[in-house]
Amino acid sequence: MKVGVADYGMNFWNGGMFDYEKRVLDLKSIGYDGTERINPVSGEDAVNIAAMLKKYEMSFGTCLASTAHKSIQWTAALGGEYVWTNVRATEFDRFCRQVNIQAAACARYGINVAIHNHLGSNVETQEELEEFLRRCPTANIVLDTGHLNGAGGDSLEIIEKYFDRIQVMHVKDLLITNPQEVEWFNRGRFCELGGGNIDLDNAAVVKLLLKKGYDGWVFVEHDIHIREPLEDLKVSRDFLEKAGI
Repeated sequence: MKVGVADYGMNFWNGGMFDYEKRVLDLKSIGYDGTERINPVSGEDAVNIAAMLKKYEMSFGTCLASTAHKSIQWTAALGGEYVWTNVRATEFDRFCRQVNIQAAACARYGINVAIHNHLGSNVETQEELEEFLRRCPTANIVLDTGHLNGAGGDSLEIIEKYFDRIQVMHVKDLLITNPQEVEWFNRGRFCELGGGNIDLDNAAVVKLLLKKGYDGWVFVEHDIHIREPLEDLKVSRDFLEKAGI
């Protein structure tokens, strides 16, 4: 099993990503194996980033390029196994239809498409996720524990029921500070593992994954940092180590 970082929160804190090599070395120094997505601007850039990661014995999960087609091509060429859903529709029926088209395109390149369940999206609740999986039988899941449990779902149940559909994991915690807020992003913040208050047992999630023989990526992501991101990420890495990975 590999443990990586989905670095949205780091970019938000820093104002951007200005020195990728330093970031890789910083993450390696606190026990991480790589990052989820690289964002190359060209094929040459994709190769250079992948080579730099390999030089430091680090890796990545997928490519996010300027177009969906390039994301699929570059991910496949560099040995990745999946891309996120990347379609235009927001209405659920049309969304599922377009994801099936994307999934077929991915299959021709030998990779998968995976849905990232997310608060505020059209695949937010457990019911919506399960319906999506029914309608898109060749799509997998970027299973986000914080978003799913934050929407009232049960990550342990989804792992039990759909283990063979899990592409990668986002192990995340959520601290609710304003429960009466209508907009999800105003209700609280995603925080270091163990710091949440939504009755989410991420240690139990890790133990269940190990029990079932999961050997894929586990990504940590803090959408919002209120201190130096590496401090939060070190707390989360230590949490996962105590849980068994």
